[in-house]
Amino acid sequence: MFKKLQGVELVPEYRHKKASLYRLDANHLNNRYYIVSSEFTCRLLNSPEVVGFECYDSMCNPTKVALDYLNKKGIIHGGASVLTILRGGLNYPLEECCYRSGITIHDVNFLSCERVFDGEVIVGLDIKYKKLDIIDKGTLIIGDIVATGDTMVKCLKYVVKEYRKAGASLRNIVFFTIGGNMGITIMENLTEELQMYWPDFEGFYCVYHEGIFSNYTDKGVLGIQLPYVDFYWKDAILAPEYRRQTLNDDDALFEKCTIYDGGARRYEIPDHYREVSEYWENVLKIADSVDFKAFTDEKIGYRTPVGYGEWLELNHYNSLDSGLTHDLYEQEQAYLEKNSHRTLKEIAARRLEEFNAAVKKYTVKN
Repeated sequence: MFKKLQGVELVPEYRHKKASLYRLDANHLNNRYYIVSSEFTCRLLNSPEVVGFECYDSMCNPTKVALDYLNKKGIIHGGASVLTILRGGLNYPLEECCYRSGITIHDVNFLSCERVFDGEVIVGLDIKYKKLDIIDKGTLIIGDIVATGDTMVKCLKYVVKEYRKAGASLRNIVFFTIGGNMGITIMENLTEELQMYWPDFEGFYCVYHEGIFSNYTDKGVLGIQLPYVDFYWKDAILAPEYRRQTLNDDDALFEKCTIYDGGARRYEIPDHYREVSEYWENVLKIADSVDFKAFTDEKIGYRTPVGYGEWLELNHYNSLDSGLTHDLYEQEQAYLEKNSHRTLKEIAARRLEEFNAAVKKYTVKN
């Protein structure tokens, strides 16, 4: 189990007709962590067919529900500003949702954090464009996809340096993400550092969409995953609604990544189309040689079968309603039984056909 999440339980915090908000019950963490779930982001994460403006639109309802909650709790007040990290951060409708929640935004800031290459090797990150206005003792609201967190660290350290240079400080940071558990380690360490400069800094209020995932650290059972890029369920904490919807779909669990490339899905749709298609084409080629049971266990996050008690521990669900968790556990067992009678080859062939049909309107014939 991911060390920072040991002993953590998922607890219902706030329910709205458009989204459900959960918090992590964890006294040993410096920051507050939440998971927000809605039918819109469930579909976004489970269906790579969702592209373009629909990606942005899918984020609106759950983001607003979370902001409403944080605003009512007094976490966002006084001076607040938005920091947009180009380009994945443009998926997050922060300014719009703040407006709808009655939160006054004094400024919208931008940073571009671009990869630096030596040939084909990434050797660093460089901030080439910046627009940053300082609001002393305010709230900074950020949205970004966090895998390794290198971009997040680079940008936040730049912001902190500029605030300190101006003799100003931040009250707190509200962070929305589709991301992995490495972000928790980063935010915990950053909070300790920032409280050395600013003793009154409250820390991060981090809202994960649908779950706290993890990154592959190798190429996986298939041998084609991207280490430290692709998200999956190992050591994850998932909103029960998201788990239910994923298991209601025969094939969603087996996608290459929970989100794929967020920037490409929004702004470079042909590139996203190629990534998804190439993945399923490669899966189709190697399907007959893959241990499908091992691949299923990899994607679900642990070796199956597991008993109900162990399942609760693995998924941090001990504090959820027992009726809900029993139903989810039984659904997972039924899914695994059904899966044992299918083949990876038939799944790959079907997904290729479905995805190709869905994205025809985005492909241009020469």
